[in-house]
Formats: sequence, C-alpha cells, structure tokens
Amino acid sequence: MKKALAKTLTLILIAFFLSPSAAFSQGNTGNNEKLAQTGFQFLSVGTNARAAALAEAFTTYEGSSISLFHNPAGMARMGTTFDFIANQMNWIADIKYYSASAAFNWREGKYGVIGVSFLYIDYGKFEWTRVAPDQPSGYEDIDAGWAMPSAYAVGIGYAKELSDKFSVGGQIKYVHQRLGSSYVPVYTGNTLTGKEVKDYAMGVIAFDFGTLYKTGFKSLAFGMSIRNFAQEVKYEKESFQLPLTFKMGIGMNVLDFFPKWEKDNAFNLTIDAVHPRSFPEYLSIGGEYSFKNMLFLRAGYITTQDDYSYSVGAGIRKFGFAFDYSYTPFTTFNDVNRFTFQFAF
Repeated sequence: MKKALAKTLTLILIAFFLSPSAAFSQGNTGNNEKLAQTGFQFLSVGTNARAAALAEAFTTYEGSSISLFHNPAGMARMGTTFDFIANQMNWIADIKYYSASAAFNWREGKYGVIGVSFLYIDYGKFEWTRVAPDQPSGYEDIDAGWAMPSAYAVGIGYAKELSDKFSVGGQIKYVHQRLGSSYVPVYTGNTLTGKEVKDYAMGVIAFDFGTLYKTGFKSLAFGMSIRNFAQEVKYEKESFQLPLTFKMGIGMNVLDFFPKWEKDNAFNLTIDAVHPRSFPEYLSIGGEYSFKNMLFLRAGYITTQDDYSYSVGAGIRKFGFAFDYSYTPFTTFNDVNRFTFQFAF
C-alpha cells in the first residue's frame, strides 16, 4: 500500500510540473509575466454556492452534475439516478449569472453518466456610445435598449468510472458572446463614402477534460482538470484564447483518522493548485464540515487575489433536496452572494 501510494504521488507531481509548461507556454513573456491575454472571461467565474464557499477547491468533489463546471470526472460516481442543480449569483457591477446542470445515471453507471450544462450572463441595461464616422464628434449615444451585450454557454458531458479507483470525464460546449454593434466606415479608394453596421458576436466550441483517482488510502483522492480548451477567436485584428485553466487537487475526509467522531460527522479538506493562462498561479483551500450528511458549514481561502481572499457558506440537504448559500466579501466591489438549489433521486 505504501509503495502504491508513493508511486501515485510521484506521478501526480511529475504531471503537475510538466503539464503546465506544455499546455500553457503560448503567450507568456520572457520573464514569465502573464498579461491577461484571454477573452470570454465570464467562463472564469464560478456560480455554484457550495463550490464558491470552498474557494473553488472542488476538483476532487464528486457525485453530482455540478462537476461539469469543475471536473467532469466527478460526475462518474453519482449515487442517484437523476440530478438537477440551479445556481443564481449577483456578480460585480450588477452583472447577474444564471446556470444549471443536470445528469442522468443510467443503470447505476454501467454505461457511464451523461449530463448537460447551461450558463447565461445578464449584463443589465446601461447607456453607452459607439463610433459614428459621419458624426462631428466621431461617436453617437446609443439608446439603453439597443444591442445590449450578452453571453452564454451550453454543454454536454460524459463521465465513466473505469475502475473502483479511477474515473474520467469530458464536456464539449458551445460558448457565445455578443458585445453589441458598431458602425464600420466604408471607403472607395481613399474616400469615405458611407458606413455599415457590424454586429460583434462570436461563438466557439470549447472542451473540458478531467480525471479523478482514489488512492485507496482512506478517502484520499487526487483530481485533475483542464477547462476551456479551444481555438483562438478574433473580433477584428487581435486574436485571443478562452481562459484556459489547469487544476490539480487533493482532498480527504480528515475525520478518517478519528473513528470515534466520523459516525455522524465529516470534515472534507481540499486543496487545488490552479494554473490559469492569463494571470499568476494560486492555491484554493476549502473545508466542509457536515453533520449526518444533512447540515453543512463551509469556508475557503484563495491566495494572490487582489479584491477577495476568503468565502464562507452553509447548506442543508434532506429528502433529495438541497439548498446552499455562499458569501464572498470584496474590497473594491460589492460583496457577492450565491444561491444554489439541488434536486436528486
């Protein structure tokens, strides 16, 4: 057992140090400084209250459709036949996020678990201007109801338990963002002869992958995920990538070491090492205490972030229904509250 565990840890460490350099080498400057070279950043924001309360240290969690937003492999060991989750969040600057996921576990996972996910962002109404070459000022005011920006993502995923220890999963999704419209000048030779309206909307196919490995040493588990893998997209001249993110996580119920306490109690400790493409690496650390798998208290801490560092939350689960809440305080923007409803049978 010790040899097997040591071998597993070695492989995990090798993958951690080699994979990021191979997968994320493009776009970094010579001094390894990252310069926010990605778009569609709405994909980087978590909406699930349970995961957010744990500072998104969620790579090793399993058993529900929400894994489609974190590590698709976690869906493989879903203990119910059907699972549905809905999330709502008021993000900074009055931006509202709505997301949902559902999964179907056919014949107790014999043929794997299939799931679908949906994310929609409501940027709200606001006044703005756009370029107008034929106006004296060079721009014009736009009515608040005209061409409001919007974004969404829809996906379908699949996960399979390959053995009692190892699971894999993936998701393919269509991601779309619309930034409104603008006037584009029309030239005949070197003479400005008119203008035309151009709609700045872009869609792209993206992929998520993940693995989950149970070591066999109590509840110790390792997870890995790569999210938002896609080709570069371009609105005008400069192309950009989606917020490609590599995560490796470790998790365990630490009360495994205290048999007298674990009958009705559990305390899951999870740590994720995160390697984003467009900003420095960081750690997410989360702790979740549960009583009789019914009442939950959660807290998380995230490193190297400028505007926030910790989050807290709570949840209740009974008769197949669950409700979760999380709170994340910000130093510059308004504090963020997330709400999640879950139904499973």
